[in-house]
Amino acid sequence: MDPLFSTVTVLVAAVVLFIANRLPAPLIALGVALALYATGAVTFEQAIAGFGDPIVIYLAGLFVVSESLEATGVTAWVGEQLTRRVGDRRSAVVIALMLLSAVLTALISVNGAVAALVPVGVVLAARVRQPPSQLLLPLAFAAHAGSLLTMLGTPINVLVSELSVSAGGRAFGFFEFALVGVPLLVGVLILCVLLGPRLLPRRTPQNAPVDLSDYAETVARQYGLAPSDAPLGAEEGVVEVVIPPRSSFLGSHVFPGMRTASGSLLIAAVQRGGEPVGSTELQAGDILLVRGAWDDLGRHAENTGVISIAEPERLRRQTIAWTWRSTVAVTVLVAMCALLATGLVPPSIVVLGAGTLLVGTRVIGVEQAQRSISLTTLVIVAGMIPLSTAIQTSGAADVVSDALLGWFGQASPTLLLAGIVVVVLVLGQFISNLATVLIVAPIAITVAESAQISPLPMMMAITVAGAASFLTPVATPGNLMVQEPGDYRFGDYWRLGLPCLLMFGVVAVFVVPMIWPF
Repeated sequence: MDPLFSTVTVLVAAVVLFIANRLPAPLIALGVALALYATGAVTFEQAIAGFGDPIVIYLAGLFVVSESLEATGVTAWVGEQLTRRVGDRRSAVVIALMLLSAVLTALISVNGAVAALVPVGVVLAARVRQPPSQLLLPLAFAAHAGSLLTMLGTPINVLVSELSVSAGGRAFGFFEFALVGVPLLVGVLILCVLLGPRLLPRRTPQNAPVDLSDYAETVARQYGLAPSDAPLGAEEGVVEVVIPPRSSFLGSHVFPGMRTASGSLLIAAVQRGGEPVGSTELQAGDILLVRGAWDDLGRHAENTGVISIAEPERLRRQTIAWTWRSTVAVTVLVAMCALLATGLVPPSIVVLGAGTLLVGTRVIGVEQAQRSISLTTLVIVAGMIPLSTAIQTSGAADVVSDALLGWFGQASPTLLLAGIVVVVLVLGQFISNLATVLIVAPIAITVAESAQISPLPMMMAITVAGAASFLTPVATPGNLMVQEPGDYRFGDYWRLGLPCLLMFGVVAVFVVPMIWPF
C-alpha cells in the first residue's frame, strides 16, 4: 500500500475514533501504531519507537515528581495559600491558578507545570466546591499561553530561534516571545473566566477527593473530644472505621482509650447509632475513631474486618503541615527546574533523576511512585509518535508544502503566512505541537525564501500556532494529563478551545507581522 495513502487514512480514522469516544483512547493510539506498521507506512523499529521516546520517560518522571508534591502536603499547602488570599470565588481561583500555571510554564515547560499543578487544581476544586472539570482545562490552556513568555516555555521556542538563524535571520531574545505571549495569556484568562462556566462540563470523577482539610475539627465536635485528642498532623492522625456484617471483630471487647493488639493504634471513641458508648462488645454498624501514625492507620484500614469512612492516605494528602519530606520535595523540584532551564542535561534525564532522588530519599515509596504513573497517558503518547514519523517519511509534509506554494506562491505574504498557520493549527490538534513545528518549519522557511521575505514572522507565527493545541486531548501531554482527573471526554476540549484557537490564529496572522515585519 502507498505510504502516503495509508498515513492519511490512518490519520483520518484516528480522528474519527477519538471524536466518537467509543473506544478507550490508549486502544486507539495502539491501533494507530499497528495500522501504520501493517500498511508499511512505518518500519517495525519506528512503530515501537514511541515507547522508548524521551518524552515518555520525561512524562513518567513528571508523574513521580507530581506525586511527591501531593503526598507530602505541598499541594494542599499551596491550595490553602491560594484560597486564603483569593477566597472561594470561582473567577478569582481560576485566575490565580492560571497565572501560576503560566509563570511556572515559562520556567519549566508546559508538561512540567501541568504535572505539578494538577493536584493543586484538584484540591482547590474541592475547597471551593467546584468540579475539577471547571478548573483543570483552564490550567492547561494557561500553560499553553505561558509557553510564549520566555525562551524556556517550550522546546519549540529554542527550535524556531535556531531555524531563524540558519535561514539568514536572527535569533529571538529570551523574553521576545512575551510580546505576543502576554496579550495571549490575558485573552485566554478572559475567555476561561467568562465562557468557562458555560462551555466546560460539570463532572466529578468517581475517585475525585473531597475537601477533608477540616476533618479533624469535624470529628472532634462529633465525638465530643478536645482538638488535641483528634490530631491531623504530618505524622499522626485519626480515621473513622465501621464494623461491617460478618466482620472478624464482631463481639470483640473495646472501650475508649484502649490500644489495639499491636499497640500502635489508640481507640479514641466508639459510637453506636450516633451515640457515644463506653465499654462494649462490637456490633455491626459500630463506628470506631482510631488514632495513630499514618502508616499504621493505612495498614489497619486495609484489614478486611473494617471499612474506613475516609482513606488515611487521602486524609494525609490534605493535611496542611510542612515536614522534612515537603522540604525535600520542593528542593528537588527547584533543582529540577534549574537544570531544565540551563539545558545542560537532557530533560528526560533531569526528570528521571528527580524521581529517583525522591524515591531514594524515601519522600515517597516505590509503590507510590509506580501508582502515580498514568499508563493511559504514556500509551497514548507512545502510540501517536509513529504517526508523526509517518507524516514526515511518507511525503505528506511535502505534499502540503507544494500545495501551499502552488496556491499562494504569487500572493501576498499575509496569505502565505495564513496558509502556514492553518496547517499548524490543524496538524497540531492530532500530533504533538513539537512534531508539527518540525514538519512545518522547513516548509515555512522554503516559502519565505521563495517569496523573498524575512523568516522571523514565519517562525514566530508557527510558534504561536503551535501553542494553540486546544481542541483535543491528544494535542499535547499537558492536555492528556488533565483528562482523567477532570473526567473530560474527547469532545469537551473544542468548546472552550475553539475561541482560544481562533484568537491565537488571528494573532499569528495579523499581529505577528506588525511586530516582526516581512
